[in-house]
Amino acid sequence: MNHASNKVFETAGAHNASAEALFRLGLMYAEGRDCEQDLVEAHKWLNIAAIRGSVQAARVRAELVSRMSKLELARALREARTWMTMH
Repeated sequence: MNHASNKVFETAGAHNASAEALFRLGLMYAEGRDCEQDLVEAHKWLNIAAIRGSVQAARVRAELVSRMSKLELARALREARTWMTMH
């Protein structure tokens, strides 16, 4: 999935996605696989996956925090909260 495909998924289908699919999307951003690495986006999707019940997402999200600034973390949490209220 390329970056454009990620954006389509995020806007069109993520609200119906399983925790596993959201976890995989978060990993893609964390690793920069088929897209630019983006820790904020990674944390956002891992957070949403964890809220939906993914234990793996919660673990990876916790590890990711050590690589993020406080501002990045705040932005990721804000974006996840916004997404959750809209979907």
